[in-house]
Amino acid sequence: MATVDVPETFPCAAPAEGAADGRLQLLVDGIVRLAAGELSARIEPSDQRDEIDAVITGVNLLAEELGYIHSDLEERVAARTAMLRRTQVELEQMAKTDALTGLANRTLLSERIQDAIGASAQGGSAAAVLVLDLDSFKAINDTMGHSAGDAVLVEVSSRLRSVVRASDTVARLGGDEFAVLIAGATEEEVVHIAHRAREALQECMHVGSETVWTTASIGICLRNPGHSSEELMRDADIAMYQAKAQGRNRIERFHPDMLDAVRERSRITAELRTAASDGQLALLYQPVIELASGRVAGVEALVRWHHPVHGTIMPDNFIGIAEETGLILELGRWILHEGISQLSRWKREAPGLTDFRLHINLSAAELLRGDLLQDIRDTLATNDVEPGRLVLEITETVLMSPGAGEEQVLRALRAMGVGLQIDDFGTGYSSISYLRTLPADTVKVDHSLIKDLESDPRQQKFVSAILQLISAAELEAIVEGIETAGQAAQLQAMGCLYGQGYYFGRPEPAVEVLKRLRTAGQQR
Repeated sequence: MATVDVPETFPCAAPAEGAADGRLQLLVDGIVRLAAGELSARIEPSDQRDEIDAVITGVNLLAEELGYIHSDLEERVAARTAMLRRTQVELEQMAKTDALTGLANRTLLSERIQDAIGASAQGGSAAAVLVLDLDSFKAINDTMGHSAGDAVLVEVSSRLRSVVRASDTVARLGGDEFAVLIAGATEEEVVHIAHRAREALQECMHVGSETVWTTASIGICLRNPGHSSEELMRDADIAMYQAKAQGRNRIERFHPDMLDAVRERSRITAELRTAASDGQLALLYQPVIELASGRVAGVEALVRWHHPVHGTIMPDNFIGIAEETGLILELGRWILHEGISQLSRWKREAPGLTDFRLHINLSAAELLRGDLLQDIRDTLATNDVEPGRLVLEITETVLMSPGAGEEQVLRALRAMGVGLQIDDFGTGYSSISYLRTLPADTVKVDHSLIKDLESDPRQQKFVSAILQLISAAELEAIVEGIETAGQAAQLQAMGCLYGQGYYFGRPEPAVEVLKRLRTAGQQR
């Protein structure tokens, strides 16, 4: 149907006498157009100034008012739309920005890595990622408070920005971990930026009136063809942890062997979780000998993992992983229960067994296990074993500087009657002044100190002096790592009471220990 343009104002002619008033039709048409949204339309009143003209005037006023309202609404909608767009931009920025430092967060970093990978695929330079983790940052939070820690993080952010190029992206991944995306740079440039970052972060920082020193462990990964953004970040992270493992405040570049090691550790962790319940763990026992008499004075419990595929796995290959993952708590619980249970069986099977003690290693994490004291009490009572028959070997680094919780546990163990032994003496602090105050009754001297005992007179004097100091502190000494009769004889002559090592016996199953005990009983 053809449309006819209607003027904004409709003229209203006077109707012929006796004819229908044409204004009514114009009025109806005008109202229809208003209803259709044509708010600019108007109807021109006639000269008659009658009731119809009054209605026409009212309709025109209504149209004008509706026009004002419509314009106001359009302005408000436009303003609200602009505000929503600004809010959306701000929310998107907040979603991709770290609130504390203003750096990119993990989400934005991932997007930019994807962009860099895309550019690299089009012939651009390869991308590289640095992952940085502050060393000992927790100590700042613990000693100075989280506000000071936040100030350090802000300063770290500023320093990282100052050492990278304008085209690089600095991001905070969370906590005290940061990352830098470097695109369009050579390997030498990437390494140079990493060294600049390391140097910048090891300069002192001023937080209020305090001076703070920190360092960072840095991992580098240069993207290889086929590397996804997730793999690039993962490998840089692996390299960073390698830097920490190598002593901290270091820079390590990712190598595929590192990933193999991580996968191996993950496998060991997963399988270690069920090793005890699957019957794969076993305890061997190495004799502790009274040097003067040759009597078996006790044994040290040493765990072995008999893996169904990989054979016997030695503690050095899984204890560290257990400590890092928290599995050491359950592993230590199993060793404690199994060892005390076996000691109870020896008491029944080797009559006359006296002054025989079971030595069990206890980690720092286990000292803080909430139910440790009650667990030891219950296990000893259930197996009818006196507390004095149990000796817990604890490294000197823990005993030298115990925290409040650890010290409370150590005192409770002593009060219970459990023996405490300083393990690996000579490898850590070895502060002589501590010997008088340590919550221990025996000291195990590390095997490294007797390595040249038979051939080096200076070493003989040194070991003799150590044994005299231990005795002066009213502690008993056990020397580990004795491999020859000559070493045993010299140590006995120096006043050492107990010895342990391959000369007396390797770690052996419980049944072999029982044979030793029965033989010793028959000889008495």
